[in-house]
Amino acid sequence: MSVTRIKKQKSIREQVSAEEWAKRIDLAAAYRLVHLYAMDEMIANHISTRVPGEDNAFLINPYGMLYEQMHASCFIKLDLDGKILFNPTEYDINKAGFIIHSAIHRARHEVDCVIHTHTIAGMAVSAMKAGLMPFAQTAMRFIDIGYHEYEGVAINMDEQERLVRDLGNREAMILRNHGLLVVGASIPQAFDNIFRLERACQLQVTTLACNTEISLPPRKIIEDASHLYQPGVRRKLGILEWPALIRKLDAIDPSFLE
Repeated sequence: MSVTRIKKQKSIREQVSAEEWAKRIDLAAAYRLVHLYAMDEMIANHISTRVPGEDNAFLINPYGMLYEQMHASCFIKLDLDGKILFNPTEYDINKAGFIIHSAIHRARHEVDCVIHTHTIAGMAVSAMKAGLMPFAQTAMRFIDIGYHEYEGVAINMDEQERLVRDLGNREAMILRNHGLLVVGASIPQAFDNIFRLERACQLQVTTLACNTEISLPPRKIIEDASHLYQPGVRRKLGILEWPALIRKLDAIDPSFLE
């Protein structure tokens, strides 16, 4: 009797470059951190990052997995036209995720990572006519923030042009009646942006709930403070924090590395 040997399937790590694998680990970490800091919404929303050495390709989450389930091997690679280049899962992508992320990656070549969230505080501020207000130092960082009017669920290609126009060259944008969006020159920088912007929104909701007179510094002080938080003015925000965040995740559950 002959026995047919079953060929062991290659791991995802063996099928991608070392640079892409490292990026996949950081992307998985970003998803886990968004969950850890309660910025996720079940399987909704998305974080994407460029594939190293492939200008026309990016990685995004499989639509059907929770953020705390993301790991380095699960991400789907697609090009800017929506063609799936590599899908190691049984899931598809979120069409709205493709519309939003491909538009930004195509238009902003310096952007490595895009993060979009639907938090309670972020959605609350997105519905406020005044927008984000500089109530404290954390919020002053984002005094130059984009605003994109709500056009319904983002599944129409023609919205891409307006998304890119409203973001401009900024790092953050509020999607009116929708949520928050940030970009960064790296995954650590983008995560720092969404963490700080979320805190600014939480601050605003809490402050307004106090129903008391609000004190603000002079506009010049606000602008000077904001300048100090811009990319590269003092340091690239998020880079120093990232190794500590990775250690935190590794202590909680190292499966994001798989």
